[in-house]
Amino acid sequence: MRVKLDRTMCDGFGLCAKHAPEYFPLDDWGYASLHGDGIVPEADEPAVTRALLDCPVHAIIEMREQTDTPRRPRPT
Repeated sequence: MRVKLDRTMCDGFGLCAKHAPEYFPLDDWGYASLHGDGIVPEADEPAVTRALLDCPVHAIIEMREQTDTPRRPRPT
């Protein structure tokens, strides 16, 4: 699992820090930041997923890996 945090959307509710404080520490003003590169080991996925789902402003985003599926050309 890989996540990113859009700090421009964060309103400082702190629910992410409640569920996964090692990934979402709060700054001096109570806003979250993402600690590390956003890669979440499988053992920590439940806590980070709960943080993602509980964020009222959807500032935490799960990054999906792209597949190697070829794109079809658009009809002209």
